Amino acid sequence: MSGLDKRVYSYEEALDGLTDNMTVLAGGFGICGIPENLIAEIRRRGVKGLTVVSNNCGIDGFGLGVLLEDRQIRKMIASYVGENALFEQQLLSGELEVELTPQGTLAEKMRAGGAGIPAFFTATGYGTPIAEGKEVREFNGRKYILEPSITGDFAIVKGWKADHFGNVIYRHTAQNFNPLAATAGRITVVEVEEIVEPGELDPAHIHTPGIYVDRVICGTFEKRIEKRTVRS
Repeated sequence: MSGLDKRVYSYEEALDGLTDNMTVLAGGFGICGIPENLIAEIRRRGVKGLTVVSNNCGIDGFGLGVLLEDRQIRKMIASYVGENALFEQQLLSGELEVELTPQGTLAEKMRAGGAGIPAFFTATGYGTPIAEGKEVREFNGRKYILEPSITGDFAIVKGWKADHFGNVIYRHTAQNFNPLAATAGRITVVEVEEIVEPGELDPAHIHTPGIYVDRVICGTFEKRIEKRTVRS
């Protein structure tokens, strides 16, 4: 990796500098569009005490769920528990610190963090436990709570295609939280299915400009289906 060429050729290099007690932002929704190989590398490295920010924490045995198995996550900031029995168990036992955040608020926290906005007011959560301890203001007769934005030491992201410069395209619903996370990491690492030559991507189709991306790696993916339904 040199200059404008963001390519790296091993997952060890992709996550170079990741250490204990860091904050990691992870793209994905359920197990759709998750950076599964980067998650596997986090597990392999054995780093502990992580704060992980993601829509949810994968499922048992896959995605971010594997980091729960090795007790690598200290705090999870997410919008729901989902179908992850270990997440539920560690939450209820008090072993895992969990900050549940409304999904739209979580998305805006990442977007604002990437835009350099330290906090914002939202009506979502007012009058609920979400608002406890937060500043409240009234605008045009409606109450709003102040929510801090989120940034991370690392952002791990799953894309479809990228070029050498780190310009990224996402595919269909796998876009989800990925472009938001990509803007808010001090170091943003993107794994993709294909890396093409500069100029091959239509500029009008690029979702994440390379200015946000520090490292890009080409990988292969399992792409599980969380819940398959078929005709009897």
